[in-house]
Amino acid sequence: MVSTLDDTKRLAIATKLADMKALQYLLINNEETLIQYCTDDHIRKRLQDMLEDDRKNLGVIDTAIVQYGVQSELKETTQKLIEEVQKLIEGSELTLFEKVFEQELLKHKQTMTGLLIHKAAQVVGADIEAAIAPLNAVNFENRAHQEQLKGVLEILGVRELTGQDAKQGLWARVEDAVAALTGVAGSVVTRTDDEMTIRDLLRMDHTKADTLFAEILGADDPQKIQEYFGQLYKDIKVHGTAEEQVLYPAIRPYYEHTQEIYEQTDEVMEMLDEIKPLDPASSEFKAKIEQLRTATRNHINQEEEDVFALIKDNFSHEQQKQMATEFKTAKSQLQEQMTAANA
Repeated sequence: MVSTLDDTKRLAIATKLADMKALQYLLINNEETLIQYCTDDHIRKRLQDMLEDDRKNLGVIDTAIVQYGVQSELKETTQKLIEEVQKLIEGSELTLFEKVFEQELLKHKQTMTGLLIHKAAQVVGADIEAAIAPLNAVNFENRAHQEQLKGVLEILGVRELTGQDAKQGLWARVEDAVAALTGVAGSVVTRTDDEMTIRDLLRMDHTKADTLFAEILGADDPQKIQEYFGQLYKDIKVHGTAEEQVLYPAIRPYYEHTQEIYEQTDEVMEMLDEIKPLDPASSEFKAKIEQLRTATRNHINQEEEDVFALIKDNFSHEQQKQMATEFKTAKSQLQEQMTAANA
């Protein structure tokens, strides 16, 4: 019987993602506090720009967690770190330089956590790489923030030690470093969750499903097949139910075949339940997976060819973004329900 339990590697990545989300909240809170303490207009502007980026990136991290599809709590040690750092930033024990130094250390931790998740995904599964792809923008922006914070630290440190300003040319060097990072990252740096529409989210889900099908059909180890199918089962169940709650009611006034895609979705989810009790080592299992892939791909093709064009023609960009938010929220709630049911 195929289980839908998460394997330890996937759960470990989920914990890191939970840590990252909690740290992002702390970074935002710290920046809001530092802006209040800082009297230098130029540094305040730097911090305000970082705050705007980090608020957007919180949405990107949340998207990656929902797309990943495995729920986890953050580590206790991370929670303790958050409480300690927040106390230092909000208290009067540290100078402004020392507080910014704590923020730079935290930003470094966030950067390394994001890069670690990216590298782990490359090892564990291509479907995970597809799910956490939005994190690439966060990782590169965090690296750029680190460079800027180093510049802020030099200015504040020299002032605290000497009472004078650092030599000119500092920000030019910082900007060169940020520009170099942007050149490496390309357009991914400018990608924000604010720009993500319902079509973007659906396409990400479709890509992940295609990847999981390929992983299942290409694997020989029953344990790996079980792992991949467990993830596919959860992903399609959540995706299909969220579509029925958010997408299909919205497009019904504009699309005469809405009932047909409802039926397609129900058929795919019924096929999942038929496959679930089968032995993943049997030839029947992979034959059923092939049938499921065909049915899923037919549904995806109709959605991407017909429904996507319909959405583009009948919904404003803001409406598409709002629908994406509602879809993401529905998925998150369904994932939590599924996790609780399997606990």
